[in-house]
Amino acid sequence: MTSSIVHNLTNPLAANLERDAAALRLAVRRGEGGVRLIDAGNTAAGGLEAGRRIAEICLGGLGTVNFRADTGRTWSWQVDVHSSNPVLACLGSQYAGWSLSHGEGKQAFQALGSGPGRLLGSREELFDELDYREQAQRTCLVLEVDRDPPPELCAKIAQQCGIDESGLTLILTPTSSLAGAVQITARVLETALHKAHALGFPLDAIVDGAGSAPVCPPSPNFLTAMSRTNDAILFAGRVQLYVDADDAAAEDLAQKLPSSASADYGRPFGEIFKGVKYDFYQIDPMLFSPAQVTVTSLKTGHSFHAGHIDTDLLDQSFNGDIG
Repeated sequence: MTSSIVHNLTNPLAANLERDAAALRLAVRRGEGGVRLIDAGNTAAGGLEAGRRIAEICLGGLGTVNFRADTGRTWSWQVDVHSSNPVLACLGSQYAGWSLSHGEGKQAFQALGSGPGRLLGSREELFDELDYREQAQRTCLVLEVDRDPPPELCAKIAQQCGIDESGLTLILTPTSSLAGAVQITARVLETALHKAHALGFPLDAIVDGAGSAPVCPPSPNFLTAMSRTNDAILFAGRVQLYVDADDAAAEDLAQKLPSSASADYGRPFGEIFKGVKYDFYQIDPMLFSPAQVTVTSLKTGHSFHAGHIDTDLLDQSFNGDIG
């Protein structure tokens, strides 16, 4: 199936980032081939509101992202995410599934792209399963990087998307920035969708969903910053899914979804990553999921709960540094 729903929603959102760049403390520049680069944390300060808007772009315009104060908690500032089209929003757009690279050795550039551009140019097998693509003349990708992508890679992305390079926007949100911390934490619902897919739960049975997680304090140290953004979800993320499934399937999904169901659960993510010598493939992929879930069967109206918020581990992560 080919459409333009996501791009009709997100192209105006990307244009608004440029329009409001000064207020959002963003830097906007053009690359060699005409690509528009929106810097949300490298040479520019960026901020929480920039991260919130970027997160909605990541969701393909099919979800809302808001801040909320939960005064009963130490880490009270929460990111709330909701989508009434969670499969397309989270897996079709927000998931950082497009592997991008250029060059070799220490100077090589590597990034994972998320956002609407995946629907045009990514070769991920997931899109065969979703049976959904889009056509557009303008698109954008969000990259968690601390430097501008090389011109050769920008040209390659545009070529794979089938657009002129002047129609490509790359939004740069380094993990150590405020905007980066928000847009990564706003993936709390996406982690539940991704794990449900990995568990073999039918995607067409996931009807609606919402999630929340605390905004983590950023860190200038990349490993610490990466650990905190993951731990916000692993230790304190909450997700509610509404599924068109019977009680047995809903309960089974609920029991398997939480991060605590993984054997790797129990330490800040940075410590786990360091312990496997920085090899992601040595970490249980089932770890990446919310701390607490509720799955509601729309067939029966019954809800099933699993997992828990771990405030001790959250404090350990948000107050500590990964050496």
